[in-house]
Amino acid sequence: MQIIADLHTHTLCATHAYQTVNEMAAAAKAAGYCALAITDHAPAMPDAPHSWHFSNWGSLPREIDGVAMLYGAEVNVMDTKGGLDMTQRQLSEQDWVVASIHSPCIPGLLTRREANRLWLSVAENPYVDCIGHSEQSNYRYDYELVTKAFARNHKVVELNANSFQVRRDGIPNMRALLEACLQNGCRIAVDSDAHSAWKMQNALQPLFGILEELQFPQELIVNATRENLVNELKLHGRRCAEYVGGIIV
Repeated sequence: MQIIADLHTHTLCATHAYQTVNEMAAAAKAAGYCALAITDHAPAMPDAPHSWHFSNWGSLPREIDGVAMLYGAEVNVMDTKGGLDMTQRQLSEQDWVVASIHSPCIPGLLTRREANRLWLSVAENPYVDCIGHSEQSNYRYDYELVTKAFARNHKVVELNANSFQVRRDGIPNMRALLEACLQNGCRIAVDSDAHSAWKMQNALQPLFGILEELQFPQELIVNATRENLVNELKLHGRRCAEYVGGIIV
């Protein structure tokens, strides 16, 4: 199994990541990817960049050494009503938005009912593209119920390699989440959530193993083929779809 793009990565504008945009693009090229999404932490995280960072993408190139670049954010879900730490206008200006729960923003545990409410609300946000590392045990939700809403609202569920390092409690939930996605026709992304170039290139193998065991179909993996990725960007109404398609075709 292989992917053609990584849709969740970080740069050193957050102090717990270690590479520049150019270094991450070089790592993507070395990995054989044709596209890369830079999705740094949105402002509510303690070491996140200023909100202006997410409004200045015109300062960066759309292509770096043959790699199509998507610029976006990993936004923080802030409450059980699905509130996020960027405005709808800011979200609309991104190429790719991953919505995730992080403990500095929602500490402690959520009940199953609270977690369901949170993700069902996020599913209704038209500017969220992807649901980040949602297998976490502290925020376990009803996968069967919620993935139906994700599929209906064209939300991509992420299979996150970084969870094997920093969220190991959720690893046993990955299979159940993928099975619900498969049952409900919910598309997924296979992402590194890399905070370094080395991690981008070396973290995905455990995820491939799970997908191969489940015989997860390529057509439901948005970053499995160029066609899948471009079609997904178009489906989400992202303006970057046309030029990304022009670069990676």
